[in-house]
Amino acid sequence: MRQRIIVCPLIQNQGAFLLCKMPADRGVFPGQWALSGGGLEPGERLEEGLRREIREELGERLHIAAIKPWSFRDDIRTKTYADGSTEQLHMIYLIFDCEAGNRDVTLNDEFVDHAWVEPERLQDYDLNVATLQTFLEKGVLTAV
Repeated sequence: MRQRIIVCPLIQNQGAFLLCKMPADRGVFPGQWALSGGGLEPGERLEEGLRREIREELGERLHIAAIKPWSFRDDIRTKTYADGSTEQLHMIYLIFDCEAGNRDVTLNDEFVDHAWVEPERLQDYDLNVATLQTFLEKGVLTAV
């Protein structure tokens, strides 16, 4: 089983969190709302990889004003690729608190939609289990 280190930004702007919707036909959590983020490249430093993932997935214009390491965990997940193949992965999540200076998001093809969501509205979204766990641990959501 392949191991992936995932850098995951928990991005806020004026109290709202950035959520991204996965395509229905691929990814680890198809069709669900998630945090952005992705795999660290060999030799890449943590903040460098986090900023690269933010640029690749959310565009060059989203300004991240502050980054602070927050938490980590691991899990075994099955990823579905665009060609329909699947792979079981040991995923190590490194989660960072990030403050955005604006809301100027331009998604790449890894997501089909995005939303800036106030904490009291998070339960209205079909959050994947990893994102739900993150918000529970953060104390932003209580048991659903």
